[in-house]
Order: sequence, then structure tokens, then C-alpha cells
Amino acid sequence: MTFKMFFAGAVAMLFGVVTPAQEWKSGVDWQEPPVVSPGHRNSDAPSDAIVLFDGTTLSEWDNGDQWVVEDGVAIPEKINISTKRSFADIQLHLEWAAPKTIEGDGQGRGNSGVFLMGLYEVQILDSYKNLTYFDGQAGSVYKQTPPMANAMRRPGKWNTYDIFFKTPEFATNGELIKPAYLTVLHNGILVQHHFELLGPTAYLEAPHYVAHADKGPIMLQNHHDAVRYRNIWVRELVPPQGHRVSAPFTLPAKADVAPADED
Repeated sequence: MTFKMFFAGAVAMLFGVVTPAQEWKSGVDWQEPPVVSPGHRNSDAPSDAIVLFDGTTLSEWDNGDQWVVEDGVAIPEKINISTKRSFADIQLHLEWAAPKTIEGDGQGRGNSGVFLMGLYEVQILDSYKNLTYFDGQAGSVYKQTPPMANAMRRPGKWNTYDIFFKTPEFATNGELIKPAYLTVLHNGILVQHHFELLGPTAYLEAPHYVAHADKGPIMLQNHHDAVRYRNIWVRELVPPQGHRVSAPFTLPAKADVAPADED
């Protein structure tokens, strides 16, 4: 056996032999992904987004006329507001600022909240040098888990939330099949990473799932603090579509190499 033959056999034994004809294929015929134009800035609504508040009107919200809209911002008053539309899996962007003048402490300082499906709350609170229970500070899933970091800007400065929400799934008998999941960026910092929700947010009882509709509204809470909101938009998330046209191509096992001739 020549050295070249021995070397080629050793390489084949270690790595297998892969040729272009052995390229792995999924066997799925995928629909072409839709073209989405991003906003001029990262915070601007992309072309497929539903704009919920552009600084001029809260017409997309039930009870929106009960809040104050001035100078391009919305300020809670009197009552919670909920979107007229209902949503399932979403990407939600919103910007909010706690009052510049500090009043109160703990949960009594710059308190509000955003509820997915009207049920699952990501806390809004002035958590800049303001201690409270950690699963109730800004970026927390209220009373379920603290954020991984306190990314709060000082009072009066604008904060951004980018929230990615996966709805729960229920069987026809009401039993939970899959829980809801939540990912949150606070000022671009990952503070919730695919967190498995324990159930809807509750103040007086432990969270637990009860079957509900497949879609629900987004709710913003009035907690009697002058939190300001601006630039709110949402994207409905639809998984890629495709159908199988063939079985997946599987790479062959690593090539067997014949032992070298003893002579």
C-alpha cells in the first residue's frame, strides 16, 4: 500500500467522504418568505406592522378617549385601555417613560403594565434606584420572574420594550397542551429569554392556566401614575409555510476503510 492510499484511507476514516452529490436536503418545498421593509430606525414600525399609537390618536384602543394625548405621547387616566383588535403570537414594540419628578417609592413609583392577550403582564415601573420585590420591577413577568438585568433609564428618559409572545395552546377539553412563552428586550438588553409563563398574571392568587380564546387584546394599565407612552406597534407572527415533497436526504454513514494489506 502506498503512502497516498494510506493517507486517503485515514482521512476517510476520520471525517467520512462527502461529495456534492451527498448534500443534505430537507425535502420541504418552502413558501417564499414575505418581503418586509424595516423602519428608518430600528424602533420605527416595519412595513407589515399594525401601528397602535403614532403620537396622534388612540383610535386603535377601546377607552382610548379616556387617556390624555398631547405632544405626541399618551398618558394613562381613569381606566385601562385595550386594543380593539385581538392577537395571538406577536412582536410588540412600545416606548415608555416614568415621570421625571420622583414621587413615592417601590410599587408606588411610575407604575403601569402591558398585558398580552389582556392576561399576561410585563411590568412597567420606575426601577431606577428604586427597590421593590424583584419579580415586580421593570422588565419582570409580574410575580412570576424577575428580569435578568435592570436596564432602566433614569426617570423622565424613554425606555423601549420589544416583546415576543407565544400564546398557550389548549386541548378541546380545556387542558393545557403548551404554555405561553415570553422574550423581552428592555432598551435592547435581553431581560426575559423564552420564559415559560406559569399562567395569567394575578395579584391575589398563584398563577394558573384556565383555557381561553386563541387571540386576545393588548392592554395598557392605568395605575394612577403619569407614565408616558409613544411609538407602539405590533407584528403578527406567522411561521414559515411549506409542504414535504420528499423524504429528507440523509448523509451516509462514515465510509468503512479496508485494513491495509498485511504484506
